[in-house]
Amino acid sequence: MATATSLLVSSFLLLLFSVVSSDDGHTLLGIKQFWGNPSLLISWNSSNLNHCSWLGVSCSPSTNTVTGLNLQSQNLDGQLPPSLCDLASLTFLDISNNNFNGSIPSSLLRCSSLVFLNLSQNYFGGPIPEGVGLLARLQTLDLSSNYFVGDVPAGLSRLAALRLLYLHENLLDGLISPEIGNLSSLEELRLTNNPFAPAALPPEIGRLGRLRLLELKHANLTGPIPDGFRNLIALEWLDLSKNALTGSIPAGLFQLPNLTSVFLNDNDLTGEIPRPILSVWLTQIDLSSNRLTGTIPTDIVKLRGLTNLYLYQNQLSGEIPQAIAQISTLQYLKLFNNSLNGTLPPDLGRNSNLTYFEIDMNRFTGELPEDLCRNGALQTFSVYMNSFSGRLPEGLGQCPNLLAIQAQNNRLSGEIPEGVWSYKSLQYLRIGDNSFSGELPSALPSNLAWLEIQNNNFSGPFPANFSNSANFQLIQASGNKFSGEIPASLAQLHNLTDLYLDNNRFTGQIPSAIGLLEKLNILDLSHNQLTGSIPASITNLPSLNSLDLSENQLTGEIPASLNIQTVTFLNLSGNALSGKVPHAFDNAAFDQSFLQNSGLCASDPSLTRTLRKCSSDGSRRSKEASPTALIAILTVVGVLGLLTTALATALVRTYIRRRREFGDYASWKLTSFQKLRFTEEDIRLGMSEDRLVGQGGTGQVYRVPIGDGAVAVKRIWDGQKVDKKREREFQAEVEVLGGIRHYNVVKLLCSISGEDSRLLVYEFMERGSLDRWLRSLDSVLDWPTRYRVAIGSAQGLCYMHHECSPPVIHRDVKSSNILLDADFTPKIADFGLARMISGPGEANTVTAVAGSFGYMAPECAYSVKVNGKTDVYSFGVVLLELVTGKEAYNREEELSLADWAWRLVRAGRPLEEAMDKRIYNPHVAEDMIAVFKLGLLCTNALPANRPSMKDVVDVLVWHGANSGNAPSPVAEKPISDRDGVPLLYGMPLRLGSSRGRDLHSAMGNGDCNV
Repeated sequence: MATATSLLVSSFLLLLFSVVSSDDGHTLLGIKQFWGNPSLLISWNSSNLNHCSWLGVSCSPSTNTVTGLNLQSQNLDGQLPPSLCDLASLTFLDISNNNFNGSIPSSLLRCSSLVFLNLSQNYFGGPIPEGVGLLARLQTLDLSSNYFVGDVPAGLSRLAALRLLYLHENLLDGLISPEIGNLSSLEELRLTNNPFAPAALPPEIGRLGRLRLLELKHANLTGPIPDGFRNLIALEWLDLSKNALTGSIPAGLFQLPNLTSVFLNDNDLTGEIPRPILSVWLTQIDLSSNRLTGTIPTDIVKLRGLTNLYLYQNQLSGEIPQAIAQISTLQYLKLFNNSLNGTLPPDLGRNSNLTYFEIDMNRFTGELPEDLCRNGALQTFSVYMNSFSGRLPEGLGQCPNLLAIQAQNNRLSGEIPEGVWSYKSLQYLRIGDNSFSGELPSALPSNLAWLEIQNNNFSGPFPANFSNSANFQLIQASGNKFSGEIPASLAQLHNLTDLYLDNNRFTGQIPSAIGLLEKLNILDLSHNQLTGSIPASITNLPSLNSLDLSENQLTGEIPASLNIQTVTFLNLSGNALSGKVPHAFDNAAFDQSFLQNSGLCASDPSLTRTLRKCSSDGSRRSKEASPTALIAILTVVGVLGLLTTALATALVRTYIRRRREFGDYASWKLTSFQKLRFTEEDIRLGMSEDRLVGQGGTGQVYRVPIGDGAVAVKRIWDGQKVDKKREREFQAEVEVLGGIRHYNVVKLLCSISGEDSRLLVYEFMERGSLDRWLRSLDSVLDWPTRYRVAIGSAQGLCYMHHECSPPVIHRDVKSSNILLDADFTPKIADFGLARMISGPGEANTVTAVAGSFGYMAPECAYSVKVNGKTDVYSFGVVLLELVTGKEAYNREEELSLADWAWRLVRAGRPLEEAMDKRIYNPHVAEDMIAVFKLGLLCTNALPANRPSMKDVVDVLVWHGANSGNAPSPVAEKPISDRDGVPLLYGMPLRLGSSRGRDLHSAMGNGDCNV
């Protein structure tokens, strides 16, 4: 009987087990179907009745109910299915690193058993729902690397069991709720990289007594660090870097008993480093880029586990404590850009594996320690701009991992340690402006990219073995005593962009092989003893923009092939050149380029003040004419007289008509900025109504044929007199464009001023403006072309913001002001509203609101201050136009494109909805979404949370290199953070294959001219 009962109970349990199992299995199959039956979930099928064996599924061993789903990195997309919480026993859910989108559905809040929830590295958007507090058993909540907006909600405070809260790398733009201080079980809080509204640190965080990790980097924090933080007795890791924190560092912060790492860099903290430092577990201290004063605390030497000490870019003074050399764990010592002084501890490096030693831009004196590389770990040695004397330490010659030696601008002397020249790892050798001597070896380190040895006493021949030196980008060897011939083997340095060999004792001819250096931008061979002629090969280098061959003994003619299209600086003075100055350079722009060449002649009056005037090429005719010739001449004169009479009336009529239009010809003034191949009369007579190609608020634009090409002429005229507003616009355009030379900025050839008109003459852009192509119904720009337009126009703006001196702010960036040449190369145009940023102490303001509807940044409505972030906003709108194909402003809905895009994200709608359907396809989807996200970041309502144009260029080029859309040459990989993860400075952006990661703007070294 017992046996029968036992069998009956077992059968019942088995039946119950199969029913429950079947319910969860059916739910999983429904979830798979909701996601479109992805191939990666092939094991989820009805033929396999054991759903607990399916991919990513975990079950309770006793009941076979589903307790966990781990589907991270499975390339899944779509939204969360409403039936997910029908898995009643689900405690673990990880769907991170997929392509899910939309907002968090209310159905997810029914998963009341959840203990672990990870939705990170997806495309979720919208606000974080207050109802998340209903998941009362939750211990881990990870929503990082998404597109959530709004506040850190107060509802989170109900999660009494929560231990880990990760909301970093989102678009949260509200406030951090002070109720977060109620999470008494919280151990880790990460809110890094969110564009929060500017606000102080909630002091309530100081109540989180179990908190071990606190990350609030780049979170727009202001005000002081709350004193209550001294109560975080469990805290091990504190990162408040890259904010706007002010005040002093709380005295008790470095006394927290468990603190191992503290990062307060890139703020505006003042005062001294607090003393005493009692947290003996501290391994990393980063207080860099603040305004800290005083000395380095002597008790810092008690930190026997210290590996990283970053105190650079402050106002610290005094000496480096002697005992710091006794910290055996020290690897990174970065103290540059302070006011530190005295001599260095002689034992530095002797007792530790010192890896990065950077103390440049201080006031140190004396000799350098000998044992900095005693243990062979040193990679960066940077001591430039101090007053060190003596020799470079011999120990640097036994340092196999060395990447960079930077010792320029000191008082060092002697020869370079021999071992330095054999390092395969060495990339940067910068020792200029010292008194080093000796000869260089015949071959330099194979991976060397930068060689700066200018203004020393090096002598002998210049190295000639470059067979293994493919990475060279810059050679600066000016002001030494090098002799012999310039080696022709320099032609093997195919990546070389800058070559300075001036002020030496080189002899012989200029090697024609230098003409093979197609990336060369600057060539300076001046003040040597070079002879022979100028090789035609170097005058036609495609990238050359500065050529200085002055003060040599060069002879012969100047090659006519000299490239006017790229060369903006030319100096051939002080030679023995002869013949004519090439026509392209025979103008006022080059009046200082040919001095002291007695054999040269020129035609332009600005050059003939120092050179002789070229004589006519025609042969001298006989003074006497034959009678037959005289009769022929009189006959011709008679005919011409009749023709002249016939034409006189027409000419007078034309003159009267043109006089009404243009005023007195004699009053016109032409100012050239490039070598011209036309006259002002060519321009005036070519401006007929049938050549009108455009008309806008600032004037009319004509296409005027010149030879086999054309120029564009913008005419600023109101029919009577040029008013003050248009005169300002004219002057602004002349002032800005007259001094700009960049491939992605339209070239202003000249300006012509008359009584009633102002003319601006530009290079003609065959394809017209970008907005016409984006709105065209017939010819649709493909995505690769749009991407190249984005990169090129970003480079033009980057040049204006970061490389012009003073910087130039356009103030009217829009797609109609981006012009395209025959190859669809973009060029920024229309600088009538542009402003140059003034110097320190001068106000950067304007008197009126400027810009166009849909492109104007929000702050333009209430502020007259000018800065680059207004251009960044406008360019962000252009990026959104390129991706969506929509206009910047929808007049019917009275809604800007930027607002529309942000509403779409905040609503949690799929980003695919925003794409231009005419070109969107799976092959370009990732690229287009990436640029859409960059456009969002550029159009952030807060200027401080927008990237710089240098950041924008870095992102576009780096992503383009990964996706195949980059221009040539491809930019180098951006610098990484201390953990080796590529970063985009302060921007939560994931592009292409770099999912879950950021890209970095190369720490201020980004190149606007990729």
